[in-house]
Amino acid sequence: MSGPPPAATRPADQYRLPTNVKPVHYDVTVRTDLKALKFDGYVTAHLDVVEETNSIQFHTAKLNLGRVQLTSTALKEELVQPASALTYDDKDERATLPLPTTLPAGSKIALKIDFDGELTNGMMGYYRSEWEHDGKKAHYALTQFEPTAARRAFPCWDEPLLKATFGLTLISRADTVNLANMPATSEHIYTPSLTESPDTVSWLTAKLSALTTGSSEDKWKITTFENTPPMSTYIVAWANGPFEYVEDTYTSPLSGKVRPLRVYTTGDLIAQAQFALDVKKKVLPHYEQVFDIEYPLPKLDTLVATDFDAGAMENWGLITGRTSAFLLDPKKADLDGKKRVAVVQSHEVAHMWFGNITTMAWWDNLYLNEGFASLIGETIILDRIFPEWKLHPAFVSEALNQAMSLDAKLSSHPIEVDCPDANMVNQIFDALSYEKAASVLRMASRYVTEEKFLKGVSIYLKKHLYANSVTKDLWDGVAEASGLDVPKVMDNWVKKMGFPVVTVTEVEGGIRVRQDRFLETGPAEPKDNETIWSIPLSLLTTDASGKASVDHTILLDEREKFIAVDTSKPFKLNAGTVSVFRALYTPERLVKIAEEAAKEDSVFGLEDRVGLVYDALALAKAGYLDVSAALKLYAAFHKEKEYLVWKSVAASLSTISSTWFEHPDVTNKLNELRQELFVPIVERLGFEYPEDEDVDIRQLRTTAIRQAAFSGAPSVVKELTKRFAQATDSGDDSCIPPDLMNVIYWTAVEGGGRKEYDTVKAIAVKPKTPQMGIAAMRAMGAPTDRALRDETWDYLMNKCRDQDIFYFFAGLLDNYGARHYVGEQFKGAYDTLSERFAGNFSMQNIVKYAFGGLATEKDYTETKAFFEGKDASKYKMALEQTLDGILARAAWVKRSTEDLRQYLEKRA
Repeated sequence: MSGPPPAATRPADQYRLPTNVKPVHYDVTVRTDLKALKFDGYVTAHLDVVEETNSIQFHTAKLNLGRVQLTSTALKEELVQPASALTYDDKDERATLPLPTTLPAGSKIALKIDFDGELTNGMMGYYRSEWEHDGKKAHYALTQFEPTAARRAFPCWDEPLLKATFGLTLISRADTVNLANMPATSEHIYTPSLTESPDTVSWLTAKLSALTTGSSEDKWKITTFENTPPMSTYIVAWANGPFEYVEDTYTSPLSGKVRPLRVYTTGDLIAQAQFALDVKKKVLPHYEQVFDIEYPLPKLDTLVATDFDAGAMENWGLITGRTSAFLLDPKKADLDGKKRVAVVQSHEVAHMWFGNITTMAWWDNLYLNEGFASLIGETIILDRIFPEWKLHPAFVSEALNQAMSLDAKLSSHPIEVDCPDANMVNQIFDALSYEKAASVLRMASRYVTEEKFLKGVSIYLKKHLYANSVTKDLWDGVAEASGLDVPKVMDNWVKKMGFPVVTVTEVEGGIRVRQDRFLETGPAEPKDNETIWSIPLSLLTTDASGKASVDHTILLDEREKFIAVDTSKPFKLNAGTVSVFRALYTPERLVKIAEEAAKEDSVFGLEDRVGLVYDALALAKAGYLDVSAALKLYAAFHKEKEYLVWKSVAASLSTISSTWFEHPDVTNKLNELRQELFVPIVERLGFEYPEDEDVDIRQLRTTAIRQAAFSGAPSVVKELTKRFAQATDSGDDSCIPPDLMNVIYWTAVEGGGRKEYDTVKAIAVKPKTPQMGIAAMRAMGAPTDRALRDETWDYLMNKCRDQDIFYFFAGLLDNYGARHYVGEQFKGAYDTLSERFAGNFSMQNIVKYAFGGLATEKDYTETKAFFEGKDASKYKMALEQTLDGILARAAWVKRSTEDLRQYLEKRA
């Protein structure tokens, strides 16, 4: 495949701006014209000359630049030049201004540049979002700069290390709302006689005088905002549109200061914003107390947009994100939707400290932002607000297992990874920078104790307030708080790709443990098995009375080690499933562990049982265990009461079924097993969701119904299709519990025809809530009829919002009969899709969904051949991981089909 050279081959001075000048403050003025869908303005960058220079380089992309003015303490007169005096490097998105004389170190510059651009629908830079107002399409505008798109909105030094303060002035039509990182200091209607700075007067007079006719529609206003603290360009933000808001306040537990909190969106959606506002109010005081650092800005807004590429963005003082990340109707929201809003809001608030106050020096340390926000925001802090959600045990299945699944591929990457250009930066926003980083930080927290870990984090943040940091700075803070050699233990977890499998061999007097790199394709070759990790083993043992204790201090920091253990009593490595490794026991020991785990008073806790389920599946996939051994383990949990264990069993069975999707003799028998396990739970819990019932029971009911329906249980399919028909015929959807919306829509479309499809499509086109829209979009991938699939394909190519396209791809992927169809359709539409999603995050997801279910060597060969010669530089990692996944599934099917068949036949 063609593409850029490997990351490590490109010297830093080729992708980083020169350090001869440094921005200290920007004055940015932007005028937004929502009628013409254009913006224009000017920026004055105040620069310090660090080293003498005869040129100035800065970032710019997709902008038309105008006049350039430079004043300097070292120049006798102002330098005024047209944009044609600049030279451009489109590949690295830079412009260079040559200077007529060398500027000496220590001098200061003010560089003013006029610019204008289009408000495109590309969901990057300063872009437009569409909504429906009074039955007509309307637009508003907002920014999305992370990682490298601030340069699409104004010329700047667009690197995280180059922090500066920002003063924003937004000019807009008078009937719209302007938002930015900081509160407004003034706002007034423009008149030709207004008293502004000379720069503003001259620029406004030229731009606006001809446009102002006296009509109310042509009135313009000027909003000026407070200057920001020192910050990186990627978290600068502003927006303009007809926004409404809900409002509350919180009181700082550190200072007693009261700050306003708002959630903004358009008027048609604002009624669904209250829950996100409530979460924001609840989590903020906890962050201040844990870090002993007050939130530093005067306000914290959230803006919810109908077009948004990522999930959400932590702009300082103005969080932004898509509707499904922040909106819900309490009466129509399922629990998963409620969790998503809470998780996203708390995650983004965590960034106000991790990323915004203290920022990674370069994108190779992205995990210092995202790993912390994932662990502390989504688990540690949110658990204090919603303890009933059991977020610590849930972390095992929702973060740790997801991270290990990706990291088990040869095409993985280290948490700390070289990022030589924008293409690479975009690709590392993945489960390794988020979930694996969070898992490694969780492991460090358990090793040093959570109290000392959080203390160390506070030390780290305080030493780098309004500054930048690297990995060593974090470890230094935790080491100071704990007194332990943290870098020695943690460095390889961050700097090396992969993770180990720890093989347990029982010998006289104890166990011998050995570490090797774990790969989903089986034992690693010597060249891929060089890393030795320092592994906190967290060994659980039991005494004569049956009481369990855990030793968190044991490190496996060599290839092999002997540990004294009484193997006649229950024991287990990785107590609490905290460390990042798979534990491989003998089949005999696994049976004993399963028997102990299945006991009502088991010494193995909830996290242990969840970890056992996922370990068994991963080890079976890699050939260390028979699949039948994993299935026997799952069967041992048939009396389990905890939802999270059942969830892990359900996910594992779904993975096996998905892998053997082209072997109906296997999937049919597997469906019988799924029905045996889950239909009794459905019969016990029913289909109704009483108010205020136990959260675990609610989630277990949903999981059981989904498993029963997807495995074709007649009684469950009948009930779900009956409820769909009742809602369709009556127009009253109250018979569809929100938690069953996804499975009911899917089941109705999969087993139905034109009527069911059209009903779901109408919901997708105009949903009452974001959650209903997502459920309907995914269900449009369920038809068995080719003509309806074609209609779904036409809709995703020509009618759906760009941000939503991956929901349709995901739906088609879930439909076993459509997997080859969606791959072939992708190939036919490749040129259109690659152009449509050039530069944003979506193409990576589309590639994964288009080919991520395939499971034969033939599929691998054909998929690889299709991408040969294509420029895959913007999604190279996703493609390599997808191809690795196809090969791993193919090898698993080849190796384990007979074992799986025999086990399922014997059961029958």
